Amino acid sequence: MNDSLDFLGLEAAPAAPYIGVFDSGVGGLSILRALRERLPDASMIYVGDVAHAPYGDRSADEVIRRSSQIVEWLAARGATMIVVACNTATVLAIEALRARWPALVFVGVEPGVKPAAARSRTRRIAVMATVATASSERLRHLIARCAEDVHVHVQPCPGLAEVIERGVLQGPTLLDVLKPHCDAIRAANVDTVVLGCTHYPLVEASIRELLSAEVAVIDTATAIAERSASLWEQSLPAFGAPPVVRVLSTGATDTIRLLLAQCPGVDHIAVEVLTIIPSILPG
Repeated sequence: MNDSLDFLGLEAAPAAPYIGVFDSGVGGLSILRALRERLPDASMIYVGDVAHAPYGDRSADEVIRRSSQIVEWLAARGATMIVVACNTATVLAIEALRARWPALVFVGVEPGVKPAAARSRTRRIAVMATVATASSERLRHLIARCAEDVHVHVQPCPGLAEVIERGVLQGPTLLDVLKPHCDAIRAANVDTVVLGCTHYPLVEASIRELLSAEVAVIDTATAIAERSASLWEQSLPAFGAPPVVRVLSTGATDTIRLLLAQCPGVDHIAVEVLTIIPSILPG
């Protein structure tokens, strides 16, 4: 069985080394937006694995297998840095990816526990996360390392990434899913909330409305972009060719087009279809 990824009728990847970015679906567009702001001259290919989103409800083996397929495809086409723009894939797969591709530079996404702990006046913070991230050993270690003297309320948010993935960014359907999570956070009496999934910044306005106005909301996209830029600029010389930025989707593209149009700096990019031959996970 051929588990490779392949284009259907698409042009080759950028000629110069480029940054590969991937997420389980549309959430990583918030990271792509920040990367483009910080590295406007770098070529990038974004893969949204929309056909298998979200990763938060999948097993570790599935997430590792799927992430490995995508990285293999990107690496074979010249990517030299991979930004894992998905909290769940970072938690479950990034160590396996680093072991398999030691020559690639990997940047993962972690919930911003450290900046939240530093900002909190009351020493009480919350982390909104997918079920997989909320229950992960990696998050527990992050909290122990970066928030030792802080009370951390971890709020699993089942269903939230799914509705965002469908393009539901406001209205009753979103609020039905989001409000119970925000109510639990309010009851925890925290003053700082970490958005621990790259999907969540896409509905940040609704999250802020449901929380107290005094609660700070931390999104780590800028920090991830700064870290990526630092590693990129250290490892690669400047190239004279104009940057190429492409956005690929493994599934229905309507939602990814809708959300891409709301991301300044990348809103003009057409969404292309990345076909998986054959799909190795149930759809």
